[in-house]
Amino acid sequence: MFLLDKIFGSHSVREISRARPTVERINSLEIGLKPLSDLEIKERTAEFKRRVDGGETLEQILTEAFALVREAARRTLGQRHYDVQIMGGIFLHQGKITEMRTGEGKTLVATLPIYLNALSGQGVHLVTVNDYLARRDIAWMGQIYNLLGLSVAVINHQSSYLYDPKHLPLQTDKERDDLGSFRVAYDFLKPCTRREAYMADITYGTNHEFGFDYLRDNINYNSGDIVQRMGTDGNTLHNFAIVDEVDSILIDEARTPLIISGATSESEGLYKTFAKLATRLNKDEDYTVDEKFKAIAVTESGINKAERFLGVENIYTEGGIKYVHHLETAIRAKALYRVDKEYVIKDGEVIIVDESTGRLQPGRRWSEGLHQAIEAKERVAVQKESRTMASITLQNYFRLYKKLSGMTGTAETSAEEFTKVYGLDTVVVPTNKGNRRQDEDDLVFQTEKGKFKAIAGRIGELNRKGQPVLVGTVSIEKNEVLSGYLTREGVSHEVLNAKNHEREGEIIEQAGVKGKVTVATNLAGRGVDIKLGGNPGSQDMYEEVKGLGGLFVLGTERHEARRIDNQLR
Repeated sequence: MFLLDKIFGSHSVREISRARPTVERINSLEIGLKPLSDLEIKERTAEFKRRVDGGETLEQILTEAFALVREAARRTLGQRHYDVQIMGGIFLHQGKITEMRTGEGKTLVATLPIYLNALSGQGVHLVTVNDYLARRDIAWMGQIYNLLGLSVAVINHQSSYLYDPKHLPLQTDKERDDLGSFRVAYDFLKPCTRREAYMADITYGTNHEFGFDYLRDNINYNSGDIVQRMGTDGNTLHNFAIVDEVDSILIDEARTPLIISGATSESEGLYKTFAKLATRLNKDEDYTVDEKFKAIAVTESGINKAERFLGVENIYTEGGIKYVHHLETAIRAKALYRVDKEYVIKDGEVIIVDESTGRLQPGRRWSEGLHQAIEAKERVAVQKESRTMASITLQNYFRLYKKLSGMTGTAETSAEEFTKVYGLDTVVVPTNKGNRRQDEDDLVFQTEKGKFKAIAGRIGELNRKGQPVLVGTVSIEKNEVLSGYLTREGVSHEVLNAKNHEREGEIIEQAGVKGKVTVATNLAGRGVDIKLGGNPGSQDMYEEVKGLGGLFVLGTERHEARRIDNQLR
Protein backbone atom coordinates (compact mmCIF):
# COMPACT_ATOMS: atom_id res chain seq x y z
CA MET A 1 0.00 0.00 0.00
CA PHE A 2 2.79 2.45 0.95
CA LEU A 3 4.64 1.60 -2.29
CA LEU A 4 1.51 2.39 -4.33
CA ASP A 5 1.12 5.67 -2.43
CA LYS A 6 4.68 6.60 -3.36
CA ILE A 7 4.06 5.83 -7.05
CA PHE A 8 0.59 7.32 -7.48
CA GLY A 9 0.34 9.62 -4.43
CA SER A 10 -1.97 9.03 -1.44
CA HIS A 11 -5.74 9.30 -1.82
CA SER A 12 -5.77 12.68 0.00
CA VAL A 13 -2.96 14.07 -2.18
CA ARG A 14 -4.89 13.08 -5.32
CA GLU A 15 -8.11 14.70 -4.03
CA ILE A 16 -6.23 17.90 -3.17
CA SER A 17 -4.67 18.00 -6.66
CA ARG A 18 -8.14 17.68 -8.19
CA ALA A 19 -9.45 20.54 -6.01
CA ARG A 20 -6.64 23.02 -6.81
CA PRO A 21 -8.06 24.29 -10.16
CA THR A 22 -11.40 25.05 -8.44
CA VAL A 23 -9.59 26.99 -5.69
CA GLU A 24 -7.72 28.99 -8.34
CA ARG A 25 -11.00 29.86 -10.10
CA ILE A 26 -12.47 31.02 -6.75
CA ASN A 27 -9.36 33.15 -6.12
CA SER A 28 -9.71 34.76 -9.56
CA LEU A 29 -13.20 36.04 -8.64
CA GLU A 30 -12.06 37.73 -5.41
CA ILE A 31 -11.04 41.11 -6.80
CA GLY A 32 -14.35 41.54 -8.65
CA LEU A 33 -16.40 41.16 -5.44
CA LYS A 34 -14.67 43.83 -3.36
CA PRO A 35 -16.49 46.80 -4.96
CA LEU A 36 -19.94 45.27 -4.28
CA SER A 37 -22.16 46.98 -1.69
CA ASP A 38 -23.69 44.91 1.13
CA LEU A 39 -27.05 45.13 -0.64
CA GLU A 40 -25.52 43.83 -3.88
CA ILE A 41 -24.11 40.84 -1.96
CA LYS A 42 -27.64 39.99 -0.75
CA GLU A 43 -28.89 40.36 -4.32
CA ARG A 44 -26.28 37.83 -5.49
CA THR A 45 -27.82 35.29 -3.08
CA ALA A 46 -31.29 35.93 -4.53
CA GLU A 47 -29.83 35.48 -8.03
CA PHE A 48 -28.17 32.16 -7.04
CA LYS A 49 -31.52 30.91 -5.67
CA ARG A 50 -33.25 31.79 -8.95
CA ARG A 51 -30.58 29.93 -10.90
CA VAL A 52 -30.94 26.83 -8.71
CA ASP A 53 -34.75 26.96 -9.10
CA GLY A 54 -34.18 27.27 -12.86
CA GLY A 55 -32.28 23.98 -13.01
CA GLU A 56 -28.62 24.89 -12.43
CA THR A 57 -26.78 22.47 -10.12
CA LEU A 58 -24.99 23.56 -6.97
CA GLU A 59 -21.71 22.42 -8.58
CA GLN A 60 -22.26 24.92 -11.41
CA ILE A 61 -22.42 27.87 -9.02
CA LEU A 62 -19.91 26.58 -6.43
CA THR A 63 -17.01 28.86 -7.45
CA GLU A 64 -19.16 32.02 -7.39
CA ALA A 65 -20.88 31.06 -4.12
CA PHE A 66 -17.63 30.20 -2.30
CA ALA A 67 -16.01 33.45 -3.48
CA LEU A 68 -19.02 35.40 -2.17
CA VAL A 69 -18.84 33.70 1.26
CA ARG A 70 -15.13 34.51 1.48
CA GLU A 71 -15.88 38.19 0.78
CA ALA A 72 -18.70 38.21 3.39
CA ALA A 73 -16.37 36.67 6.01
CA ARG A 74 -13.68 39.25 5.24
CA ARG A 75 -16.17 42.11 5.73
CA THR A 76 -17.93 40.85 8.87
CA LEU A 77 -15.26 38.96 10.82
CA GLY A 78 -12.08 40.29 9.23
CA GLN A 79 -11.22 36.67 8.37
CA ARG A 80 -10.42 35.58 4.81
CA HIS A 81 -10.64 31.85 4.06
CA TYR A 82 -7.22 30.35 3.31
CA ASP A 83 -6.84 28.17 0.21
CA VAL A 84 -6.74 25.02 2.37
CA GLN A 85 -10.00 26.12 4.04
CA ILE A 86 -11.59 26.53 0.60
CA MET A 87 -10.45 22.96 -0.18
CA GLY A 88 -11.99 21.71 3.04
CA GLY A 89 -15.26 23.39 2.03
CA ILE A 90 -15.19 21.70 -1.39
CA PHE A 91 -14.74 18.25 0.20
CA LEU A 92 -17.56 18.88 2.71
CA HIS A 93 -19.89 19.88 -0.15
CA GLN A 94 -18.96 16.63 -1.93
CA GLY A 95 -20.17 14.63 1.10
CA LYS A 96 -16.75 13.68 2.44
CA ILE A 97 -15.15 13.56 5.87
CA THR A 98 -12.39 16.17 6.14
CA GLU A 99 -9.60 15.88 8.66
CA MET A 100 -8.35 19.34 9.57
CA ARG A 101 -6.02 19.89 12.50
CA THR A 102 -7.17 21.71 15.62
CA GLY A 103 -6.91 25.47 15.12
CA GLU A 104 -7.27 25.33 11.33
CA GLY A 105 -10.65 27.08 11.47
CA LYS A 106 -13.19 24.30 10.81
CA THR A 107 -16.02 26.58 11.99
CA LEU A 108 -15.20 29.07 9.23
CA VAL A 109 -14.68 26.26 6.66
CA ALA A 110 -18.24 25.00 7.23
CA THR A 111 -19.76 28.35 6.17
CA LEU A 112 -18.82 27.62 2.52
CA PRO A 113 -20.78 24.37 1.92
CA ILE A 114 -23.54 25.47 4.33
CA TYR A 115 -24.23 28.60 2.26
CA LEU A 116 -24.05 26.75 -1.07
CA ASN A 117 -26.43 23.96 0.02
CA ALA A 118 -28.84 26.36 1.75
CA LEU A 119 -29.51 27.92 -1.68
CA SER A 120 -31.65 24.86 -2.50
CA GLY A 121 -34.24 26.05 0.06
CA GLN A 122 -34.43 22.63 1.76
CA GLY A 123 -32.52 23.49 4.94
CA VAL A 124 -29.02 22.65 6.12
CA HIS A 125 -28.09 21.31 9.57
CA LEU A 126 -24.77 21.93 11.34
CA VAL A 127 -24.37 19.35 14.11
CA THR A 128 -22.11 20.11 17.11
CA VAL A 129 -21.19 18.19 20.27
CA ASN A 130 -22.74 20.59 22.81
CA ASP A 131 -25.15 23.50 23.23
CA TYR A 132 -22.36 25.97 24.00
CA LEU A 133 -20.64 25.41 20.63
CA ALA A 134 -23.93 25.57 18.72
CA ARG A 135 -24.78 28.93 20.35
CA ARG A 136 -21.25 30.25 19.95
CA ASP A 137 -21.06 29.30 16.27
CA ILE A 138 -24.38 30.91 15.29
CA ALA A 139 -23.51 34.10 17.19
CA TRP A 140 -20.14 34.16 15.43
CA MET A 141 -20.96 32.89 11.92
CA GLY A 142 -24.46 34.38 11.91
CA GLN A 143 -22.85 37.68 10.90
CA ILE A 144 -21.70 36.09 7.61
CA TYR A 145 -25.06 34.48 6.83
CA ASN A 146 -26.91 37.70 7.68
CA LEU A 147 -24.80 39.71 5.21
CA LEU A 148 -25.45 37.03 2.58
CA GLY A 149 -29.22 37.30 3.15
CA LEU A 150 -29.86 33.88 4.70
CA SER A 151 -31.70 33.11 7.95
CA VAL A 152 -29.91 31.05 10.62
CA ALA A 153 -31.14 29.58 13.91
CA VAL A 154 -29.95 27.38 16.77
CA ILE A 155 -31.79 24.71 18.76
CA ASN A 156 -30.61 24.20 22.34
CA HIS A 157 -31.81 21.81 25.01
CA GLN A 158 -34.58 24.03 26.34
CA SER A 159 -34.67 26.96 23.93
CA SER A 160 -34.27 28.06 20.29
CA TYR A 161 -32.94 31.31 18.83
CA LEU A 162 -32.88 33.10 15.47
CA TYR A 163 -29.93 35.31 14.56
CA ASP A 164 -31.42 38.81 14.20
CA PRO A 165 -29.13 41.89 14.18
CA LYS A 166 -32.17 44.12 14.83
CA HIS A 167 -32.96 42.26 18.06
CA LEU A 168 -32.48 44.16 21.31
CA PRO A 169 -30.76 42.18 24.10
CA LEU A 170 -33.21 40.48 26.44
CA GLN A 171 -30.70 38.48 28.50
CA THR A 172 -30.23 39.20 32.20
CA ASP A 173 -26.73 39.98 33.48
CA LYS A 174 -26.43 36.41 34.78
CA GLU A 175 -27.49 34.91 31.43
CA ARG A 176 -25.02 37.16 29.62
CA ASP A 177 -22.21 36.05 31.97
CA ASP A 178 -23.11 32.40 31.37
CA LEU A 179 -22.82 32.93 27.63
CA GLY A 180 -19.04 33.40 27.77
CA SER A 181 -16.76 35.46 25.54
CA PHE A 182 -19.30 35.87 22.72
CA ARG A 183 -21.76 37.68 25.00
CA VAL A 184 -21.91 40.79 22.76
CA ALA A 185 -22.78 38.71 19.69
CA TYR A 186 -25.42 36.88 21.76
CA ASP A 187 -27.39 40.13 21.94
CA PHE A 188 -28.48 39.32 18.38
CA LEU A 189 -30.08 35.99 19.30
CA LYS A 190 -33.86 36.31 19.33
CA PRO A 191 -35.94 33.61 21.07
CA CYS A 192 -38.09 31.62 18.62
CA THR A 193 -40.15 28.43 18.45
CA ARG A 194 -38.59 25.09 17.61
CA ARG A 195 -40.44 25.03 14.29
CA GLU A 196 -39.21 28.52 13.35
CA ALA A 197 -35.65 27.36 14.02
CA TYR A 198 -36.05 24.41 11.63
CA MET A 199 -37.67 26.59 8.96
CA ALA A 200 -34.58 28.85 8.85
CA ASP A 201 -32.24 28.34 5.89
CA ILE A 202 -29.56 27.04 8.29
CA THR A 203 -30.04 25.35 11.68
CA TYR A 204 -27.30 24.70 14.24
CA GLY A 205 -27.77 22.22 17.09
CA THR A 206 -26.45 19.10 18.83
CA ASN A 207 -26.82 15.52 17.62
CA HIS A 208 -29.15 14.72 20.53
CA GLU A 209 -31.46 17.69 19.87
CA PHE A 210 -31.85 16.82 16.16
CA GLY A 211 -32.36 13.12 16.97
CA PHE A 212 -34.90 13.61 19.76
CA ASP A 213 -36.88 16.14 17.69
CA TYR A 214 -37.09 13.49 14.95
CA LEU A 215 -38.42 10.91 17.44
CA ARG A 216 -40.95 13.33 18.94
CA ASP A 217 -42.19 14.26 15.46
CA ASN A 218 -42.75 10.59 14.68
CA ILE A 219 -44.94 9.96 17.74
CA ASN A 220 -46.95 13.19 17.46
CA TYR A 221 -50.65 12.70 16.65
CA ASN A 222 -51.12 16.30 15.51
CA SER A 223 -49.31 17.42 12.33
CA GLY A 224 -49.26 20.96 13.74
CA ASP A 225 -46.92 19.80 16.51
CA ILE A 226 -44.24 18.57 14.08
CA VAL A 227 -41.17 20.85 14.22
CA GLN A 228 -38.77 19.47 11.59
CA ARG A 229 -39.24 20.24 7.88
CA MET A 230 -41.58 17.92 5.98
CA GLY A 231 -40.87 16.57 2.49
CA THR A 232 -43.42 16.11 -0.29
CA ASP A 233 -43.64 12.41 0.65
CA GLY A 234 -45.01 13.29 4.10
CA ASN A 235 -41.81 12.30 5.92
CA THR A 236 -39.46 14.64 7.77
CA LEU A 237 -36.96 16.20 5.38
CA HIS A 238 -33.25 15.56 5.98
CA ASN A 239 -31.43 17.38 3.21
CA PHE A 240 -27.79 17.99 4.17
CA ALA A 241 -25.90 17.84 7.46
CA ILE A 242 -22.34 18.72 8.37
CA VAL A 243 -21.26 16.97 11.56
CA ASP A 244 -18.59 18.77 13.58
CA GLU A 245 -16.30 16.44 15.59
CA VAL A 246 -17.66 13.74 13.31
CA ASP A 247 -15.61 10.88 14.81
CA SER A 248 -17.06 11.59 18.27
CA ILE A 249 -20.66 11.63 16.99
CA LEU A 250 -20.67 9.06 14.16
CA ILE A 251 -18.29 6.53 15.77
CA ASP A 252 -17.95 6.98 19.55
CA GLU A 253 -21.67 7.59 20.04
CA ALA A 254 -22.91 5.83 16.88
CA ARG A 255 -24.68 2.93 18.58
CA THR A 256 -26.02 5.04 21.43
CA PRO A 257 -29.80 4.73 21.21
CA LEU A 258 -31.87 7.86 21.59
CA ILE A 259 -34.94 6.69 23.52
CA ILE A 260 -38.25 8.36 24.38
CA SER A 261 -39.92 6.45 27.20
CA GLY A 262 -43.22 6.41 29.02
CA ALA A 263 -43.59 5.43 32.67
CA THR A 264 -45.10 2.03 33.55
CA SER A 265 -45.31 0.09 36.82
CA GLU A 266 -43.72 0.89 40.18
CA SER A 267 -41.06 -1.44 41.62
CA GLU A 268 -39.23 1.01 43.87
CA GLY A 269 -39.42 -1.23 46.93
CA LEU A 270 -37.77 -4.19 45.21
CA TYR A 271 -34.87 -2.05 43.95
CA LYS A 272 -34.19 -0.74 47.47
CA THR A 273 -34.42 -4.22 48.96
CA PHE A 274 -31.92 -5.70 46.52
CA ALA A 275 -29.57 -2.68 46.82
CA LYS A 276 -29.44 -3.34 50.58
CA LEU A 277 -28.81 -7.05 49.91
CA ALA A 278 -25.95 -6.24 47.48
CA THR A 279 -24.08 -4.34 50.22
CA ARG A 280 -23.88 -7.61 52.22
CA LEU A 281 -22.36 -9.64 49.39
CA ASN A 282 -18.61 -9.92 48.90
CA LYS A 283 -16.65 -10.04 45.67
CA ASP A 284 -15.10 -13.43 44.77
CA GLU A 285 -16.92 -15.10 47.67
CA ASP A 286 -20.55 -14.33 46.70
CA TYR A 287 -20.10 -13.23 43.10
CA THR A 288 -17.42 -12.97 40.42
CA VAL A 289 -16.80 -9.99 38.12
CA ASP A 290 -15.71 -9.80 34.48
CA GLU A 291 -14.66 -6.15 34.05
CA LYS A 292 -13.98 -6.49 30.32
CA PHE A 293 -17.49 -7.71 29.42
CA LYS A 294 -19.21 -5.80 32.28
CA ALA A 295 -20.69 -9.05 33.56
CA ILE A 296 -21.13 -10.70 36.96
CA ALA A 297 -21.93 -14.27 38.07
CA VAL A 298 -23.55 -15.11 41.42
CA THR A 299 -21.89 -18.00 43.30
CA GLU A 300 -23.60 -20.68 45.40
CA SER A 301 -22.64 -18.74 48.53
CA GLY A 302 -24.24 -15.57 47.14
CA ILE A 303 -27.48 -17.38 46.28
CA ASN A 304 -27.66 -18.86 49.78
CA LYS A 305 -27.14 -15.43 51.39
CA ALA A 306 -29.80 -13.91 49.13
CA GLU A 307 -32.33 -16.61 50.03
CA ARG A 308 -31.72 -16.11 53.76
CA PHE A 309 -32.00 -12.31 53.42
CA LEU A 310 -35.24 -12.54 51.39
CA GLY A 311 -36.69 -15.31 53.58
CA VAL A 312 -37.29 -17.70 50.66
CA GLU A 313 -36.29 -21.33 50.35
CA ASN A 314 -35.49 -21.27 46.65
CA ILE A 315 -35.04 -17.92 44.86
CA TYR A 316 -35.51 -19.55 41.45
CA THR A 317 -38.91 -21.08 42.22
CA GLU A 318 -40.40 -18.69 44.79
CA GLY A 319 -39.22 -15.38 43.36
CA GLY A 320 -39.01 -16.55 39.79
CA ILE A 321 -36.89 -14.89 37.16
CA LYS A 322 -37.89 -11.47 38.53
CA TYR A 323 -35.95 -11.95 41.79
CA VAL A 324 -32.90 -13.39 40.02
CA HIS A 325 -32.88 -10.45 37.60
CA HIS A 326 -33.11 -7.92 40.48
CA LEU A 327 -30.28 -9.70 42.32
CA GLU A 328 -27.93 -9.71 39.33
CA THR A 329 -28.78 -6.09 38.44
CA ALA A 330 -28.12 -4.90 42.02
CA ILE A 331 -24.74 -6.65 42.03
CA ARG A 332 -23.82 -5.16 38.62
CA ALA A 333 -24.75 -1.70 39.93
CA LYS A 334 -22.49 -2.24 42.96
CA ALA A 335 -19.52 -3.93 41.27
CA LEU A 336 -19.29 -2.39 37.81
CA TYR A 337 -20.73 1.13 37.98
CA ARG A 338 -18.88 3.77 40.00
CA VAL A 339 -19.88 7.31 40.85
CA ASP A 340 -17.77 9.98 39.06
CA LYS A 341 -16.67 7.45 36.47
CA GLU A 342 -19.67 5.90 34.71
CA TYR A 343 -22.13 8.39 36.23
CA VAL A 344 -22.47 11.43 38.49
CA ILE A 345 -25.06 12.47 41.05
CA LYS A 346 -26.47 15.91 40.17
CA ASP A 347 -29.55 17.55 41.73
CA GLY A 348 -30.60 14.21 43.20
CA GLU A 349 -30.40 12.36 39.86
CA VAL A 350 -28.07 9.70 38.46
CA ILE A 351 -26.73 11.12 35.16
CA ILE A 352 -24.70 8.98 32.76
CA VAL A 353 -21.21 10.14 31.75
CA ASP A 354 -20.34 9.24 28.14
CA GLU A 355 -17.18 7.12 28.29
CA SER A 356 -15.83 8.43 24.97
CA THR A 357 -16.44 12.16 25.33
CA GLY A 358 -16.53 12.58 29.13
CA ARG A 359 -19.76 14.57 28.77
CA LEU A 360 -22.96 14.26 30.81
CA GLN A 361 -25.88 12.57 29.04
CA PRO A 362 -29.00 14.06 30.69
CA GLY A 363 -32.16 12.24 29.68
CA ARG A 364 -30.34 9.00 28.86
CA ARG A 365 -31.01 6.02 31.13
CA TRP A 366 -29.60 2.50 31.31
CA SER A 367 -32.16 -0.11 30.43
CA GLU A 368 -33.48 -3.32 32.04
CA GLY A 369 -33.67 -1.81 35.53
CA LEU A 370 -29.94 -1.00 35.80
CA HIS A 371 -30.54 2.74 36.17
CA GLN A 372 -33.09 2.14 38.96
CA ALA A 373 -30.66 -0.25 40.67
CA ILE A 374 -27.97 2.47 40.67
CA GLU A 375 -30.49 5.02 41.98
CA ALA A 376 -31.33 2.64 44.84
CA LYS A 377 -27.61 2.06 45.52
CA GLU A 378 -26.97 5.83 45.70
CA ARG A 379 -30.13 6.39 47.82
CA VAL A 380 -31.67 8.94 45.46
CA ALA A 381 -35.27 8.86 44.23
CA VAL A 382 -35.89 5.68 42.22
CA GLN A 383 -37.75 6.67 39.07
CA LYS A 384 -40.52 4.56 37.60
CA GLU A 385 -39.65 1.77 35.23
CA SER A 386 -40.28 2.84 31.67
CA ARG A 387 -41.50 1.48 28.37
CA THR A 388 -39.79 2.54 25.14
CA MET A 389 -42.13 4.57 22.91
CA ALA A 390 -39.63 5.57 20.21
CA SER A 391 -35.97 4.80 19.63
CA ILE A 392 -33.25 5.32 17.03
CA THR A 393 -29.45 5.05 17.12
CA LEU A 394 -27.40 8.06 16.03
CA GLN A 395 -25.94 5.87 13.29
CA ASN A 396 -29.39 5.22 11.80
CA TYR A 397 -30.54 8.81 12.33
CA PHE A 398 -27.69 10.30 10.32
CA ARG A 399 -28.25 7.79 7.53
CA LEU A 400 -31.59 9.56 6.90
CA TYR A 401 -29.82 12.56 5.33
CA LYS A 402 -29.68 12.78 1.54
CA LYS A 403 -26.12 14.08 1.90
CA LEU A 404 -23.85 13.87 4.94
CA SER A 405 -20.35 15.16 5.58
CA GLY A 406 -18.21 15.84 8.62
CA MET A 407 -15.04 17.41 9.95
CA THR A 408 -12.66 16.67 12.81
CA GLY A 409 -9.00 16.85 13.72
CA THR A 410 -8.72 13.05 13.97
CA ALA A 411 -10.55 11.25 11.15
CA GLU A 412 -7.86 9.26 9.35
CA THR A 413 -7.58 6.57 12.05
CA SER A 414 -11.30 5.84 11.52
CA ALA A 415 -11.38 6.21 7.72
CA GLU A 416 -12.20 2.52 7.16
CA GLU A 417 -15.18 2.65 9.53
CA PHE A 418 -16.54 5.82 7.89
CA THR A 419 -16.42 4.05 4.52
CA LYS A 420 -17.92 0.72 5.66
CA VAL A 421 -20.70 2.09 7.87
CA TYR A 422 -21.65 5.37 6.17
CA GLY A 423 -20.10 5.10 2.69
CA LEU A 424 -18.17 8.30 3.40
CA ASP A 425 -14.74 9.05 1.93
CA THR A 426 -12.06 10.66 4.15
CA VAL A 427 -9.65 13.37 2.97
CA VAL A 428 -6.80 14.82 5.05
CA VAL A 429 -6.49 18.56 4.35
CA PRO A 430 -2.98 20.02 4.87
CA THR A 431 -2.42 22.72 7.49
CA ASN A 432 -2.08 26.33 6.39
CA LYS A 433 1.29 26.47 8.17
CA GLY A 434 3.62 23.72 9.40
CA ASN A 435 2.96 21.92 12.70
CA ARG A 436 5.37 23.05 15.47
CA ARG A 437 4.24 20.70 18.23
CA GLN A 438 6.99 18.64 19.91
CA ASP A 439 5.92 15.11 20.86
CA GLU A 440 7.76 13.50 23.79
CA ASP A 441 7.99 9.79 24.68
CA ASP A 442 5.71 8.20 27.30
CA LEU A 443 6.97 7.81 30.86
CA VAL A 444 5.93 4.64 32.74
CA PHE A 445 5.68 4.47 36.56
CA GLN A 446 5.55 1.49 38.93
CA THR A 447 2.66 2.88 40.99
CA GLU A 448 -0.22 5.27 40.35
CA LYS A 449 0.68 7.25 43.48
CA GLY A 450 4.22 7.73 42.19
CA LYS A 451 2.88 8.82 38.82
CA PHE A 452 0.53 11.44 40.29
CA LYS A 453 3.27 12.81 42.57
CA ALA A 454 5.59 13.12 39.57
CA ILE A 455 2.88 14.80 37.46
CA ALA A 456 2.05 17.29 40.22
CA GLY A 457 5.76 18.06 40.68
CA ARG A 458 6.29 18.63 36.93
CA ILE A 459 3.22 20.86 36.69
CA GLY A 460 4.49 22.82 39.73
CA GLU A 461 7.82 23.46 37.95
CA LEU A 462 6.10 24.66 34.78
CA ASN A 463 3.62 26.77 36.72
CA ARG A 464 6.37 28.57 38.66
CA LYS A 465 7.90 29.79 35.40
CA GLY A 466 4.45 30.79 34.09
CA GLN A 467 4.02 28.27 31.25
CA PRO A 468 0.32 27.34 30.78
CA VAL A 469 -0.47 23.64 31.19
CA LEU A 470 -3.40 21.53 29.93
CA VAL A 471 -3.67 18.12 31.62
CA GLY A 472 -5.79 15.31 30.19
CA THR A 473 -7.34 12.61 32.41
CA VAL A 474 -9.56 9.66 31.47
CA SER A 475 -12.30 10.03 34.10
CA ILE A 476 -13.86 12.48 36.56
CA GLU A 477 -12.51 10.34 39.40
CA LYS A 478 -8.86 10.62 38.20
CA ASN A 479 -9.49 14.27 37.36
CA GLU A 480 -10.35 14.99 41.00
CA VAL A 481 -7.55 12.80 42.42
CA LEU A 482 -4.98 14.80 40.43
CA SER A 483 -6.65 18.03 41.55
CA GLY A 484 -5.98 16.96 45.16
CA TYR A 485 -2.28 16.37 44.43
CA LEU A 486 -2.00 19.79 42.76
CA THR A 487 -3.68 21.48 45.73
CA ARG A 488 -1.10 19.85 48.05
CA GLU A 489 1.64 21.04 45.70
CA GLY A 490 0.24 24.59 46.02
CA VAL A 491 -0.67 24.90 42.33
CA SER A 492 -3.73 27.02 41.55
CA HIS A 493 -5.74 25.28 38.81
CA GLU A 494 -9.11 24.91 37.02
CA VAL A 495 -10.87 21.54 36.96
CA LEU A 496 -13.00 20.75 33.91
CA ASN A 497 -15.18 17.66 33.76
CA ALA A 498 -18.79 16.65 33.20
CA LYS A 499 -19.77 18.11 36.58
CA ASN A 500 -19.02 21.68 35.48
CA HIS A 501 -19.16 21.32 31.70
CA GLU A 502 -21.42 24.39 31.43
CA ARG A 503 -18.24 26.50 31.82
CA GLU A 504 -16.30 24.37 29.32
CA GLY A 505 -15.89 27.00 26.60
CA GLU A 506 -14.90 29.71 29.06
CA ILE A 507 -12.34 27.50 30.87
CA ILE A 508 -10.74 26.14 27.69
CA GLU A 509 -10.60 29.56 25.99
CA GLN A 510 -8.50 30.83 28.92
CA ALA A 511 -6.27 27.71 29.17
CA GLY A 512 -3.50 29.47 27.22
CA VAL A 513 -3.14 32.35 29.71
CA LYS A 514 0.26 32.72 31.42
CA GLY A 515 0.35 30.64 34.64
CA LYS A 516 -2.94 28.81 33.95
CA VAL A 517 -3.23 25.10 34.81
CA THR A 518 -6.30 23.29 33.46
CA VAL A 519 -7.07 19.69 34.46
CA ALA A 520 -9.66 18.23 32.11
CA THR A 521 -11.31 14.95 31.13
CA ASN A 522 -11.32 14.02 27.45
CA LEU A 523 -14.23 16.38 26.70
CA ALA A 524 -11.62 19.17 26.43
CA GLY A 525 -10.41 20.41 23.08
CA ARG A 526 -13.59 19.50 21.23
CA GLY A 527 -14.26 22.57 19.11
CA VAL A 528 -12.80 25.33 21.29
CA ASP A 529 -9.51 26.97 20.33
CA ILE A 530 -6.90 27.57 23.02
CA LYS A 531 -5.21 30.84 22.16
CA LEU A 532 -1.81 31.61 23.69
CA GLY A 533 -2.22 34.57 26.03
CA GLY A 534 -5.96 33.92 26.34
CA ASN A 535 -9.04 34.94 24.37
CA PRO A 536 -9.30 37.79 23.65
CA GLY A 537 -5.58 38.42 24.09
CA SER A 538 -2.98 40.89 22.86
CA GLN A 539 0.05 40.21 20.66
CA ASP A 540 2.31 41.01 23.66
CA MET A 541 0.55 38.35 25.79
CA TYR A 542 0.82 35.86 22.92
CA GLU A 543 4.55 36.49 22.48
CA GLU A 544 5.19 36.23 26.23
CA VAL A 545 3.52 32.79 26.48
CA LYS A 546 5.19 31.67 23.24
CA GLY A 547 8.57 32.63 24.75
CA LEU A 548 7.82 30.42 27.78
CA GLY A 549 7.42 27.39 25.48
CA GLY A 550 3.73 27.71 24.51
CA LEU A 551 1.02 25.45 25.88
CA PHE A 552 2.34 22.34 27.66
CA VAL A 553 -0.06 19.41 27.10
CA LEU A 554 0.26 16.48 29.50
CA GLY A 555 -1.69 13.22 29.12
CA THR A 556 -1.90 11.27 32.38
CA GLU A 557 -2.68 7.90 30.75
CA ARG A 558 -3.56 6.31 27.43
CA HIS A 559 -7.20 6.12 26.35
CA GLU A 560 -8.78 3.00 24.89
CA ALA A 561 -9.01 4.70 21.49
CA ARG A 562 -5.78 6.07 20.00
CA ARG A 563 -7.91 8.77 18.34
CA ILE A 564 -8.83 10.28 21.72
CA ASP A 565 -5.10 10.53 22.58
CA ASN A 566 -4.57 12.26 19.23
CA GLN A 567 -7.41 14.68 20.02
CA LEU A 568 -5.62 15.75 23.21
CA ARG A 569 -2.38 16.22 21.26
